[in-house]
Amino acid sequence: MNGLGTVKNLKTYMPLLRELIVRDLKVKYRRSVLGYLWSLLNPLLMMAILTMVFSQVFRFDIPNYPLYLICGQTLWSFFNESTNQAMYSVLYNGSLLKKVYIPKYIFPVSRVLSSFVTMSFSLLAIVIVLILTRTPVYWTAILFPIPLVFLLLFSIGVGMVLSALSVYFRDVVHLYSVITLAWMYLTPIFYSLEIVPANVRVLIQCNPIYHYITFFRQLILYGQLPAAGTWLFCLLSSMVMLAAGIAVFRKLQRNFILYL
Repeated sequence: MNGLGTVKNLKTYMPLLRELIVRDLKVKYRRSVLGYLWSLLNPLLMMAILTMVFSQVFRFDIPNYPLYLICGQTLWSFFNESTNQAMYSVLYNGSLLKKVYIPKYIFPVSRVLSSFVTMSFSLLAIVIVLILTRTPVYWTAILFPIPLVFLLLFSIGVGMVLSALSVYFRDVVHLYSVITLAWMYLTPIFYSLEIVPANVRVLIQCNPIYHYITFFRQLILYGQLPAAGTWLFCLLSSMVMLAAGIAVFRKLQRNFILYL
């Protein structure tokens, strides 16, 4: 099935996809007293702790650091959570796949989308920080969904690759935790690019997550439209990763049953 066929097939199974997303959200907050409020409280609490550490202890001199931090932290948390959840999705649903026919890509896609819904609640935390820091709300803020969609497509692509590889190689699960740790430190979430040595800066600028976060910060924090190069990089990186994810998943899914 080619990429266009995958999209058409996804429309057919949209009700199932919705049910899986709802199930994931219910499981995540099951037996939690505060429930969905954690989507709001968690980024705020993390921002407060990290702001204290990096602005007071390490003395990072970044204007409006709380807002700078929570913008990067929110997008990174979504990417990290969604791809990790997607990585396990096929493995966890192996028994179901052996009983009935379901398009296998539904599982990693649903996990990424459920994390996206959670992040949507977390965006309220950014609004709260905007108000508390008395930051002007620029007209560019209405474009905030654009970098989020780029990140969503990129995350689906990464999630599909990881979910397929983890069926054959369980070591991927352990290796990815190391990769995301390095990836996080190579993404200017709690520091600015200007303090990084020039040789490392080049590496960071090849990091798609850096560009998605920068895109988002420019719209929300600085009231600026990103340069044309940023738009192009974000668009191409998200589409290429999505296409790669579909291609890898389609190629490897044929023998999933033998390894589940």
